[in-house]
Amino acid sequence: MFNPSRFSLARRRRRFTKKALAEALGCDQKTVIRYENGEADPPESSLVALAKVLNFPVAFFTSDDIDEPQPHAASFRSMSTMTARERDAALAAGAFAFVLNDWVDARFNLPSHELIDCNDSPDPEGAARVLREKWSLGERPITNMVHLLESKGVRVFSLAENTKSVDAFSMWRKETPFVFLNTFKTSERSRFDAAHELGHLVLHKHGGPEGGRIVEDEANRFASAFLMPEADVKARLPRINALNQIVEAKKRWRVSVAALNYRLHKLKITTDWQYRTFAIQISERFRQTEPYSVDRETSVIWNKVLMMLRADGLTKHSIASALALPVAEFENLVFGLANFQSVEGDAVARGKSKADLRLV
Repeated sequence: MFNPSRFSLARRRRRFTKKALAEALGCDQKTVIRYENGEADPPESSLVALAKVLNFPVAFFTSDDIDEPQPHAASFRSMSTMTARERDAALAAGAFAFVLNDWVDARFNLPSHELIDCNDSPDPEGAARVLREKWSLGERPITNMVHLLESKGVRVFSLAENTKSVDAFSMWRKETPFVFLNTFKTSERSRFDAAHELGHLVLHKHGGPEGGRIVEDEANRFASAFLMPEADVKARLPRINALNQIVEAKKRWRVSVAALNYRLHKLKITTDWQYRTFAIQISERFRQTEPYSVDRETSVIWNKVLMMLRADGLTKHSIASALALPVAEFENLVFGLANFQSVEGDAVARGKSKADLRLV
């Protein structure tokens, strides 16, 4: 039977207003409203037409309800510049991630989360130190944020939104943490986004204080301290005289020059005047490029999952079909995080048992 909630989800994913979708379908807006409200089911010809316009398989509209992330439960990296349609489209991608995650969970034993609850902590930098201690990271730099999150039970998905307004977002679904990263950003920006969203997960699990600016600042302070520990930064950079020192030092922590400049100022290693001067120089010299750019981080979990699924005879097309999703939506969820060669071509073997996926 036709599922109106899935129809609404597909419309929001494609960023259609009800009026715009009605025009694309060549019908009255009231017809779209009736379909979405469950007051009427589209006849078969209309169902095929709307599936074509929305670019979803017909089976998508006749499957069970999908668990959708709610706007209040998601922590967005750039809420102030995001339109409602961009937010709704990103949340719809989150709903598809839930579908894929449940499907994978039924076949693999993925790591359980090892995050802490710092919702009552007044000190984001202190929370970063506590989490580093719990994870036995010491003061050393973090080589790969995606690998670290996955090893601690965070489900990491890509957010292939071709817009600068949607950087990243995170949420808790029951006791499973999710992070979505926009893979169109620079590698350094994506690493900071990952740490920023980790901050939201540990600091704002039960909701943050009123005001987006406050919670975003707390997550930024957490990310800065988590990626660039105070003791390590002070030991390596006790004093700064020129921008080139920052440019060279950023390679150690794999962050942007701007992020390190900000951290040095917050740690009072540089003065207000130095910080502003360096910020101007960074803007002039590195407006379009990031010096000593690091390689983009990829997923260990998704590469293993896709390789094992291929060994089980499954390609990306058969996976998407099993999920009743467009192939493009499946690709978007792991775009930039995994090697799609893992699910192309013929199967080479067949697995028989539920596999354990652990990062060591």
